[in-house]
Order: sequence, then C-alpha cells, then structure tokens
Amino acid sequence: MAEPARVHDVAIVGLGPTGATLANLLGAAGLSVLVLEKEGGIFPLPRAIHFDGEVLRILQAAGLREPALAIARAGEQGMHFVNAAGETMLIRGGTAALGPHGCANNYYFHQPELEAVLRAGLARYPGVQLRLRHEVVGVAQDEDAATLTVRNLDDGQTAAVRARFVVGCDGARSPVRQHMGSRMVDLGLKQPWLVFDVVLEEDVALPTHTVQHCDPARPMTYCNVVGRRRRWEIMVLPDDDRDAMVQPAALWRMVAPWVRPDQARLERAAIYTFHSVIAEGWRRGRLLLAGDACHQTPPFLGQGMCAGLRDAANLAWKLEAVLKHGAPPALLDSYESERAPHVRALIELAVRLGNIIQTTDPELAAQRDARFRTAQPEIFELPPQLLGAGAFDATPGTPAGRPFPQPRLDDGRLLDELLGRRSAVIGRAGALAAAAPATAERWRRAGAIVIDRPDTLLDRWLQAHEAQAVILRPDRYIVGVARTGTDLDRISQYLPVAP
Repeated sequence: MAEPARVHDVAIVGLGPTGATLANLLGAAGLSVLVLEKEGGIFPLPRAIHFDGEVLRILQAAGLREPALAIARAGEQGMHFVNAAGETMLIRGGTAALGPHGCANNYYFHQPELEAVLRAGLARYPGVQLRLRHEVVGVAQDEDAATLTVRNLDDGQTAAVRARFVVGCDGARSPVRQHMGSRMVDLGLKQPWLVFDVVLEEDVALPTHTVQHCDPARPMTYCNVVGRRRRWEIMVLPDDDRDAMVQPAALWRMVAPWVRPDQARLERAAIYTFHSVIAEGWRRGRLLLAGDACHQTPPFLGQGMCAGLRDAANLAWKLEAVLKHGAPPALLDSYESERAPHVRALIELAVRLGNIIQTTDPELAAQRDARFRTAQPEIFELPPQLLGAGAFDATPGTPAGRPFPQPRLDDGRLLDELLGRRSAVIGRAGALAAAAPATAERWRRAGAIVIDRPDTLLDRWLQAHEAQAVILRPDRYIVGVARTGTDLDRISQYLPVAP
C-alpha cells in the first residue's frame, strides 16, 4: 500500500555513521528526512576506532562536538611503523594541541558510543523520521521524485515512500548502488586480516600509541583505542587455517608477547578482507551514494569512516542549497567530481602504506628496513585535503578547494561558532566595498555571513596569502581568494543561488 502523498525532501538508506551524520546535518537545515535502517539497534561490537580533526569539525557543525569529545580520546603520539628488530621506520604524527580544525589531529573512539551520540542528535529535529527494521527492496525514480519500496521486517508488510532525493549510505554491498548500476573500480589491495578486540581487566604495560608491526613473519597492528579497549589486527597468511585462527587459544598465542588471557576479556574476533575500491557514478538522477556504498579503503590510515563523514558534509550543504534555496540540481554533480579524487588519493596512500606493512618476503623486508634506516624516522601527516574540480575557483596557486582553518577568535569562540552553517565572505577592512553591487546582492541571496572587519587571526591569514578577501562554503572549504574587486566578483559566482 502506498504511503499518503507526502514527499520527503531526502530519504537516507542506512543509519551507520555516514547516514546518521547526514541526517543530523539535513535536520539542522530544516529539511524533511526519512531514514530507513534494516537493523533494530546499534551494532554493539567495535568497528571503526579513529576519526581525525576534520571529522570532529563536521560533528561540530552538527552540534555534536562536546558529546563526541566525551566519548573519544586525542591520539597524542601518532602511529609508529616498527620493523621486526624493533626499529621505528616511520611515524604518522599526532598531537593533542589545536590543529588546523580547532582541535587535535586524531581521535580514538568506540563506534557504538559514537553512533549513540549521532542517534541522540536526531531527536532534536521533528523533521527527521527514523524507521528501524525497514529494508529497501525496490527503487525507482521519475521526473519529480524517487520511490522506495520498503519492507517492514517485523510484520512483512511493504509500502512505497517518496523523496525528492535518496542517498544510499547502505554499506559495501549497497542495494542502492546496485540499482544505480555504478561500477566499482579495484585499486589493488585485497587482503584478509584478523581483527581481535579486547577489554583490559587490569593495567598492562602496552604502548599508548598505535604500532604497525612490520614483521615479515606476521604483520600486525596494535591500537590503544579508548579507555581499556585495545585492538590487534593480524594479517592472515596463505597457509593459515582461518577457522582455527579465531579460536581463543590461537588468538591468545598470537598476542602473547603483549597480553595474557587472564589480563583481558575477548570482545570480538573476526576475519575481514581489506578492500581498496571506488565507485564510478555517485549520482544517477535523484539517487546518490555516500560512505562505504561508494568507496572502501584499507584501514592503515584510519580513514574509512572519516571519508564517509566528509561525503556527508559535502553533500548536506548542496542538498540544502538545491532543496531549500532553489540552487540548480546540477550543483549535486560537483559532489562526486570533488570527493572522488580526494578519496582515491587517500585510498592509494593507504595501499602504499599497506605495501610497507604487509611485506612478508624476508629479503624484501630487509631491503625496506635498510632504506628507512638511512635517516631518522620519517614523520608524515595526511596530505593536504584538496577537492577535485567543482564548486570553487580552481585558479592554480591558491588555497581554494582546501579547508579553511578554524582558529579561536579574539572573543574566545571557535570560528565556526561565529559562522554557523552559512557561506562566509571575509575581507580586510574596506576590501569588500570594491565588489560590484550585484556581487553584494549575490552574497545576500546565498545567505552568506559578511565579515568586513576580521579578527586578528583571520586578518593574519589574509595577509599571509596576500589576499584582500576569502569566500568560504558552508562545509568550510575555500571557494577562492580575492586580491582585487574583480577577483571578488568572479569567485562570488561560485556561491549557488536560485536562477
């Protein structure tokens, strides 16, 4: 039986971290959102354990910064790549100090607790409806909306629901993606690993940072998660008996150098295949994909969930612009063109790191160790976040397409607390007066906040970039910088407004 004539603004299929974050951002925008999730509750066991500073900033945009910080810890010492001789070859940096997003660079957490924070956030928005134990079994679209056929898993009844856009946040096997026919491209890594989670029952002398044990005899990863939670990820070798590996006696033997079974409680042990894939075709008309539905990355950078939440932030403001402010639907085409190159770069970096970690040939491992031994351990960070071509000024040599930093302002607030979820035009004293009247009108129609007397740190940023003004999108990526009034008029055209 069809649902009455109501058409939701957005239907989200899947209530994992990506879907729940998107629902919070769209709910805050005042849109009507239907979330469909086939499970009855939060999966109680550990899965994702890391997010970065940009993700905390996205949670801040959703009004969930403090609840997220309450269930996470800052990763102060980074990730160390250590060879079989115990020599540190490579370090991914980590700090609890304020990074570019107004917080630490890395955080560790327990996914069920983060999902609880996200779901509690949805209760703030009467326009967000949540239907648990509802599975999408059919997808269609026409000129006006998409129609989902949904089965209630409690009583077996089906109903049709309609939404102007549907976002499949429904995981690696995504039925929405299968309906869209979007092809998955393999980027070269497909390797089984055993993931072994424990909860310590007494204090154990374990590293406080993540360690990649690059031992050719058995590559392993150790993670200090949060509280008393610890994780080992153990590479499955060709001759391993997978059924035997997950038995408690075998598990404890593999981690015997670090912890005994009387010191910790086994919470989960499962073998997963780490994939490196990305979809071609994140949008088909009114259907879109986000998170694992359109990309999967091996966990060597801790960026799997992070990539999904970046998808949500990129897509949320564009859906709001189209649905609430009349921007052309073609704006949504910039979602894949911007996000896919960045996701691909992160996946490729994770694969390269995986090649370092997963070396099992002793001779190749010795050559690797010799290369790293020639100098002090290299310290690296994630590469600068640069979007592919899309809704920003791509003039070479400018910071456009990258996130704008979030300083703490003179009045004590973080920048985004001032800007809210709006576009922003920030100019040095008197600089914005050089814009044409039509440009100022465009700022008004785009709902941008205009700041013509910037705070000390904002003015310092403009000076450092030899800019008179900068324009920011609601997701805090830089639209462009202006050195003249003509520049300001030109880059303002990237702010989407109704025709």
